[in-house]
Amino acid sequence: MQSANKILSLDKTLQQVSEWKKKGKKVVFSNGCFDIIHAGHVDYLEKAKEKGDYLIVGLNTDRSVSRLKGKDRPIVDELSRSRVLAALVFVDIVVLFDSDTPYELIKAIMPDIMVKGKDYDISNIIGADLVLKNGGKVETIELTEGLSTTNVIIKIKKLK
Repeated sequence: MQSANKILSLDKTLQQVSEWKKKGKKVVFSNGCFDIIHAGHVDYLEKAKEKGDYLIVGLNTDRSVSRLKGKDRPIVDELSRSRVLAALVFVDIVVLFDSDTPYELIKAIMPDIMVKGKDYDISNIIGADLVLKNGGKVETIELTEGLSTTNVIIKIKKLK
């Protein structure tokens, strides 16, 4: 499958999730800005995929990233970020969302497993309540030390 074909609307995502669930497959969901994609992101998403059969990544739109991170972000536009994420073999769907949180997206998809980084406490993960009430799991994954988009930006700024 060409990577661009893995970037789906919410409607198409829900159709695909329904097909997977009818077959008894486990759907994993994670989300983020993934502004400057680095090895830490790759490691994290690869580990997320290992938790189930299919991995859906909810990706903040440019407008959403700007509201959350400030006017200078994102560094990389949503089309480019979604294309790079979709090119990762272990990512099955990339779906964009424009709100500040993925709550409504999670509510619609209702994944079997939701994953975030260990920097989050499960009690503070947006949508965890929905997934747990639906009999799903919420798990955290150890992040790769020292790798973050903020650290990449700081390093680039020092090169000036």
